[in-house]
Amino acid sequence: MFRELFFPTPIYIADLNEEGLNEQLERDIIAWANRDKGLSRTNIKGWHSKTNMNELPEYKRLINLLFEAQRTIYQQEHLDSEPYLGNMWANINPPGGMNRAHIHPNSLWSGVYYVKALPNSGNLKIDDPRAAASMSRPRQKEGPTPSRLWRETHFEPKAGRLIMFPAWLTHCVDPNNSNDIRISISFNFMQKCFNV
Repeated sequence: MFRELFFPTPIYIADLNEEGLNEQLERDIIAWANRDKGLSRTNIKGWHSKTNMNELPEYKRLINLLFEAQRTIYQQEHLDSEPYLGNMWANINPPGGMNRAHIHPNSLWSGVYYVKALPNSGNLKIDDPRAAASMSRPRQKEGPTPSRLWRETHFEPKAGRLIMFPAWLTHCVDPNNSNDIRISISFNFMQKCFNV
């Protein structure tokens, strides 16, 4: 007997080591939060910037890195055309801050980049997108479960880490249980359409 695995859900992770990038981003984002009350979306107790961050020149360095990562995904995921960045925003979650479960409609790939993240500052949790798989939860053997059988996965935030995933995946951010703020940047990529 042989086994084939179908319907995988790709999640891409990269640790970026860009000299001075996070320090510059932290300064700019905190200054932004101090002059703008932000938006209320999925954030609870946290600050959410306006979603036009991708239009601001001070974030161009990060945007270039996001495009580079997205082009790699396009190659690996057999995607035609090319990506464009639809929107981007900053998040500041103070102790106790979190984000409710949500998806990103009208987008192809979503992601997060961590600017500042201490241990216990709130994991990114992604749920199994196969709703029918939740109909039954059979007993499993003792010991570690293979990742292909997980019903949810958790990613610990780390400064400089970039995570990209299909925009239709339901995800949330656990409460920040550290004693400092957590700063992240979220974004949505779409696919350019060419007229024939």
